[in-house]
Amino acid sequence: MSSSEPRINSYREFADDVLPRIQANNYNTVQLMAVMEHSYYASFGYHVTNFFSVSSRSGTPEDLKYLIDKAHSLGLRVLMDVVHSHASNNVTDGLNGFDVGQSSQESYFHTGERGYHKLWDSRLFNYGNWEVLRFLLSNLRWWLEEFKFDGFRFDGVTSMLYHHHGINMPFTGDYNEYFSEATDVDAVVYLMLANSLINNILPDATVIAEDVSGMPGLGRPVSEGGIGFDYRLAMAIPDKWIDYLKNKNDEEWSMMDLSCSLTNRRYTEKCISYAESHDQSIVGDKTIAFFLMDKEMYSGMSCLTDASPTIDRGIALHKMIHFITMALGGEGYLNFMGNEFGHPEWIDFPREGNGWSYEKCRRQWTLVDTDHLRYKFMNAFDRAMNALDDKFSFLSSTKQIVSCTDEENKVIVFERGDLVFVFNFHPENTYDGYKVGCDLPGKYRVALDSDAWEFGGHGRVGHDVDHFTSPEGIPGVPETNFNNRPNSFKVLSPARTCVVYYKVDESVEETNGINVISVSETLEMDASKQKNAEESAILVDHGDKENPQETTDRDTSSFDEELQKDGAKQESIEEPAASVLDKKIVGSKLDEPEVEEMEDRTPDD
Repeated sequence: MSSSEPRINSYREFADDVLPRIQANNYNTVQLMAVMEHSYYASFGYHVTNFFSVSSRSGTPEDLKYLIDKAHSLGLRVLMDVVHSHASNNVTDGLNGFDVGQSSQESYFHTGERGYHKLWDSRLFNYGNWEVLRFLLSNLRWWLEEFKFDGFRFDGVTSMLYHHHGINMPFTGDYNEYFSEATDVDAVVYLMLANSLINNILPDATVIAEDVSGMPGLGRPVSEGGIGFDYRLAMAIPDKWIDYLKNKNDEEWSMMDLSCSLTNRRYTEKCISYAESHDQSIVGDKTIAFFLMDKEMYSGMSCLTDASPTIDRGIALHKMIHFITMALGGEGYLNFMGNEFGHPEWIDFPREGNGWSYEKCRRQWTLVDTDHLRYKFMNAFDRAMNALDDKFSFLSSTKQIVSCTDEENKVIVFERGDLVFVFNFHPENTYDGYKVGCDLPGKYRVALDSDAWEFGGHGRVGHDVDHFTSPEGIPGVPETNFNNRPNSFKVLSPARTCVVYYKVDESVEETNGINVISVSETLEMDASKQKNAEESAILVDHGDKENPQETTDRDTSSFDEELQKDGAKQESIEEPAASVLDKKIVGSKLDEPEVEEMEDRTPDD
């Protein structure tokens, strides 16, 4: 469904047409769904029939290798969405019915009701069976070694962890919900074995768990008694956004509630945050863009006419929602393809209910490629916010402090690394001279501004203004500070706008005469990079992580030099070709360094 045309796309077409887009938007990881063979296309690939087979809808095994090779040549890591939580109940073309033990009662699955998932209409593995462990562990090794995947996203982990599979369980955070007779110890042991095996084969692999329960230790190493995943999905965040968009007027949005929801994650367990994924894009639901702009997306996205209030609000909030999710929600960021530019349609696979139509089984890339349409603004901002992390590595910083949740003025202020983020969600009010707290004294400048013209904004924030700090309170007495921060500076904060400020290293600036520029001013360079990425090709052969620790993440005064260096590097990148079909691709932004421990964290919902 990655094609612009209403049809099944191929691995090679995906590699040639979509991977350059992902790389040009500054993502560093691609997650492929529906790679393993499955009989029912509309299952998103989750009803697997053959665990050791590449889905033939999209091409051959060699075609998949070609895709992964090209991704690697573009500097992209490739994760596979692996489904070891259940299997298709098909007998003819699936595992159901196979005998794997010394008697006919032994199979890959539990017998009786325990062997069936009543909501998914699928079979459930018996993780206590030796042959099941051999089968699933060898499956992981095969995908890593034969196809050179860089890791996995484990689907349906909640179903594996508990005998009740999480069905009708609210999960309040009581530890009795996690550690009781309801816990499937065999499944927990399997997941520990799986993570140990993956790390032994590929020490720098990335492994992500999809769990809604908030199981403690899921994202800690096996050596510490954890289950061993590198990241866990922050699955409560998209639900929060859906609730706000469906049920609350803009004036009813709570800054404290949003802040708590975005920062509510387990101590020292890294999370992948996301505002929406394929789950929010399927038929019967709406993407964030469609929630915000609805049917006006079909008639009001032309730049040749003035934007309606609905479109203007929609584009502004689309940028803010995705960016605050990225900046405050975790140590990595995930996007479902097309949502970066506000794709207007839902996903509907061919099925009996729609007459087996492929009309909604596509991604309309032409929308973002058409210069006179406003989709380009959301795409440009997506590219810029990823570039911001490339320059400042704030996702991997352990320093995350929310200093202000201003309910009256609808403003959230926080620090991530040495950056200061100011989000004004008020629908009308612009604040001139709004005071924000910060840690480090000195001079601050704009690094990223969602209201910039190139992002479809109104250009209300001056990028050539220096913001100088003033000391606050009594040194060494935090309660006398401004919002518990020892310094402050004043900013212009327009309605429905987010602005990021970075501290200028004045000593280096004076010595070297460096003119530090904002991320938004690099978009022209990015456009050139994207063009080069689409025109070049080279194929690589297959070879036989409040009151946190204070850290200084990088020398921000050399920002301009890094941008020039990065631009030159990107312009020289040559790309190969590859493709994917039936694969729902997720571009991800993952932090590279190991995240240090943070204090005062709370469990996931």
